[in-house]
Amino acid sequence: MVERGQIRNRALAQKIRDFSGLRYGKITPSDIDAAIEFNGRLFIFIEGKRTGAPLAHGQRLMFERLTDALDCHPVRICTTVIVDHEDIDGVDVDYAGAIVRAYRWKGKWQRPMGQRRTLREFVDRMIAFELNMRRAKLRVIDGGRS
Repeated sequence: MVERGQIRNRALAQKIRDFSGLRYGKITPSDIDAAIEFNGRLFIFIEGKRTGAPLAHGQRLMFERLTDALDCHPVRICTTVIVDHEDIDGVDVDYAGAIVRAYRWKGKWQRPMGQRRTLREFVDRMIAFELNMRRAKLRVIDGGRS
């Protein structure tokens, strides 16, 4: 039996996905490595890159537009996290331990300040942030009325 979060069908996961038949002018599909949704209020998109590998221009635009469209503080929070990981042949990538390179927050790309933060630490902080906003019962004020 496979634990939750682990790959269930390794052979299928290793197959190359061919999107060449889905080209629309300059637009081609882009993948998202992972997505987590918490109770319709917190959405986190995750993209892993080999340490030092750039995020492609089209993929960056897709993440910006998707994140910004879903983000609606304080009702709904959305962020995209770009993480760095090592690429070692025959070794699975541990996304929980991957290092956060950048994240999309309120319409801007941010870099983590201070110490290196793992993806697990980042997600835990986002969960705590969303919970604190709910506990504070923050509301959107419309025309001066709450």
